[in-house]
Amino acid sequence: MNNLDSELLRTFLAVAGTGSITEGARVIGRSQSATSLQIMRLEEVVGRTVFDRTGRGVSLSQTGEQLLPVAREVTGRLDVALREITADGLRGRLRLAIPDDHGQTRLAAILGAFVQSHPQVELDVTCSISTEFPEMIARGQLDLAVYEVETPQAFEEVIYVDPTCWVCAKHLSLPDQAVVPIALFDRACWWRDAAIAALEKSGRPYRIVFSSQSVAGVTAAVEAGIAIGLLGKSSIGPQLRTLGTQDGFGETPASQLVIGTSAEADRDLVVTMSSAIRTAFQN
Repeated sequence: MNNLDSELLRTFLAVAGTGSITEGARVIGRSQSATSLQIMRLEEVVGRTVFDRTGRGVSLSQTGEQLLPVAREVTGRLDVALREITADGLRGRLRLAIPDDHGQTRLAAILGAFVQSHPQVELDVTCSISTEFPEMIARGQLDLAVYEVETPQAFEEVIYVDPTCWVCAKHLSLPDQAVVPIALFDRACWWRDAAIAALEKSGRPYRIVFSSQSVAGVTAAVEAGIAIGLLGKSSIGPQLRTLGTQDGFGETPASQLVIGTSAEADRDLVVTMSSAIRTAFQN
């Protein structure tokens, strides 16, 4: 008697999701020939074709359309069951805050992996500009937060150091005696203070022409060529160039990404989440 195997269903979902045997094989980490054989085996089991072959790839057949929700439900339930069986018993609620310029990339992946590994932990996540995070920890509104500082405090663990520098659009020319247009963060934070202090020290005349709450906003203004800005080196894309002593700009402080934690938070939850974040940045 033929049975539907979960691995065949996962291969089916990968191919259905990408519309290609080749791309589906890449998603599941198999060769194209092995993936084709699994689809053929699935079609033998159901007795019908699950894909219609086209010049550009594959599309679901009528049978494939019927099988799709079943495959999703079966593999989904298996994944949930495995997570529950292998759960380490960690449970509780963790109030976490991450900066919006990191929340959509590396830290978002960390949260996804954490939830899968610890399904009984409830995460209450705040993703916004991080200037208020230390005060929120002090007021007991957060258990753990990731944010940037110039000088770490005793309760803050440094996980990443990012030198800052002045940047401008790649092809922008700055006359020596001209008033420098600058883009700054529009809330009181050390980035804004550091930028102004560095300009005052250099003696360059300047004017603030753009303000934003986010790194993305400042970066967009600089890339558009309407201002220069102080950014971390990790944020410098190919459309920007750095400004140094040859341009009349001196050294600027490094940004230090830290994990800040509350003394009243559940230590097991804090230690586990901190370890996941630390590992991601070390890698």
